[in-house]
Amino acid sequence: MRPPEPPKNRRVLIASSHALFGQGLRSLLEERKHARVEIVGMVSSLDEALKALETAEPDLIIVDYDDEKLNREEFLARFVEGEKELRVVLLSLQSAQDAIVYDRRTMAAAQIDDWLQERDFGANEPDGARQPQPAENHADTRRVKMNRRLKKAVHLIIASVITLVVTVALSLSWGHFRVLPEAASAQAVPIDRLFHIEYVLIAFLFSLIVVFMLYSIIVFRRKKGDTSDAEHIEGNSTLEMVWTVAPLITVMFLAYLGGDALAATLAPEPKALRVDVTGRQWTWNFTYPDFGISSTELYLPVNQQAVMRLSSTDVIHSFWVPEFRVKQDALPGGPDFVRDLRITPTKTGEYKVRCAELCGLQHAYMESPVVVVSQAEFDAWVAKESGVSEDPAVRGQQLTAQLGCIACHSVDGAKLVGPSWLGLYGASVTLADGSTITADEAYLSESIQDANAKVVEGYPAGVMPQQFIDPVTGQPISDAQIADIIAYIQSLK
Repeated sequence: MRPPEPPKNRRVLIASSHALFGQGLRSLLEERKHARVEIVGMVSSLDEALKALETAEPDLIIVDYDDEKLNREEFLARFVEGEKELRVVLLSLQSAQDAIVYDRRTMAAAQIDDWLQERDFGANEPDGARQPQPAENHADTRRVKMNRRLKKAVHLIIASVITLVVTVALSLSWGHFRVLPEAASAQAVPIDRLFHIEYVLIAFLFSLIVVFMLYSIIVFRRKKGDTSDAEHIEGNSTLEMVWTVAPLITVMFLAYLGGDALAATLAPEPKALRVDVTGRQWTWNFTYPDFGISSTELYLPVNQQAVMRLSSTDVIHSFWVPEFRVKQDALPGGPDFVRDLRITPTKTGEYKVRCAELCGLQHAYMESPVVVVSQAEFDAWVAKESGVSEDPAVRGQQLTAQLGCIACHSVDGAKLVGPSWLGLYGASVTLADGSTITADEAYLSESIQDANAKVVEGYPAGVMPQQFIDPVTGQPISDAQIADIIAYIQSLK
């Protein structure tokens, strides 16, 4: 008596445009040898399935139910109700625990091989084998889906509440940490308001990312001993649309707020105080043309707008007082490149103007005092500065400060860009060509008017300006002013 022939393998064709689905299902079925399953091919469309039907002769076609690129109705019409009748399974892997198949049966993913064994997938299978399960199973399936949605909603609510709490906590920290220096101008109000809105938005985005990430790591981590398959997720079109449209709206809203804040900082006021600000390596000079005053200190009356007309004599500088928030570049190039900056101080006190543009070796030390006083104190300062000293050395000291000479020449013996003035007058000076000369009045006058005529040994040529302009008159300094500068140098014993 001949032994019975071993049962034939079930020839399975997988239809999915997602490589992970096909590869995962192939691995799942091939791991279970007793299921007698043979994967004869993987296709991604109906046309490919029709071609494989002639060459591979499958007994069963498993269609990815979650693949929107596949037309499930065409597969059913062609193979279930059409001429070439085959067993077709619409398989959904939306759950890590359950797999939902076409004949409405719900089972654990690990039981698919048993399901394959207990069915006959031949072409002669009775029609009744493909009939849906009783209505009770439909209710069970709906109940499972409802429970799954409820669990997702609970997780979403918990993570959202934690995100909100963290956002509020971070937002409240604004008042406890000194993120910005003291606001001391009217222009600082809209800027700080915009900064605060952006801070809260950043706190929310930080909380949204970190909270959901940590919540997922803690709650949805794989438990010890769990070897089940993960849930197959294709994506969420609604979520993708939301996170595309929401940032666009947010950016447009912030752009509107930014434009409104910019307009507020540029708004002019009547009777603004004019101050001509000149930046040079590496000092600031402030000229008040209405009063004929030039100073190395910026004096401003409180609650009165001042319009700064910024310019530079050499390279680009940037006028910035952090407490005023606003800043503007000072550009070289003459009157056509003068830039305006409006400031309305709201608090009396002493501040510092800094250069916010890298401008050379002494950039970090390019600072000048800013003093905000009452109107009465400002008027008293103007009256004091308007007086002219009878001492030429005092006049020379004031002029060298206004011209920025002290940025390159020290008065205490320290070596800067140029020679120190301490004890210079009457001393013997060694020049770059090796010769020596006495630093008398003639030598100093020539060096002020033509810096490259006699360059001191050990110092670079071409650094000192070729012409000095009186900040008040806008004209080259006079011989009398040069004499005052020499008198000041002579006083530095």
